[in-house]
Amino acid sequence: MPPFIPDERLRAFGNQLIEIHLWLREELARLRDGVGDPGVRPRDLRTHCLAFCAALTRHHTGEDAGAFRVLAEQVPELVPVLRELEADHHIVAEALHRVEELADATAPPHEVRAELDTLAALLETHFVYEEKKLVGALNALTAGSTEGLLGVPLPPLDRDPGPVH
Repeated sequence: MPPFIPDERLRAFGNQLIEIHLWLREELARLRDGVGDPGVRPRDLRTHCLAFCAALTRHHTGEDAGAFRVLAEQVPELVPVLRELEADHHIVAEALHRVEELADATAPPHEVRAELDTLAALLETHFVYEEKKLVGALNALTAGSTEGLLGVPLPPLDRDPGPVH
């Protein structure tokens, strides 16, 4: 019989990656929904935008320094995939910079929404590819922490996904 693991979420790093990606998708959807909403003040939108950008940046920086480094050492055949994903991180960082500039300038809602739509498309492609290529290898890892490997802690299980559209 395998040893009892009190919280299996702490062991399945690939599954944790998926949870983090789901949370980031939800946060981006909330951010996009707030653009142009008359009930959302520009300052609140800017604050949410900067918080989202910071979380996504921490996640990608954490992956580059944590999970990708560990996977490159333990699963060398993934190195070409890891390089592609790191290149994606730079492209996403450029898109985040554009979003931050628009939020700082309080650009018209249609411009902000267009940039967020571009970011959402980039992230969706990136997340799907990353999950397809890395979840199995990440789930095989036996040491590390979510924050150390993936850059951010797991979002709470009881998080409210907000309105469904």
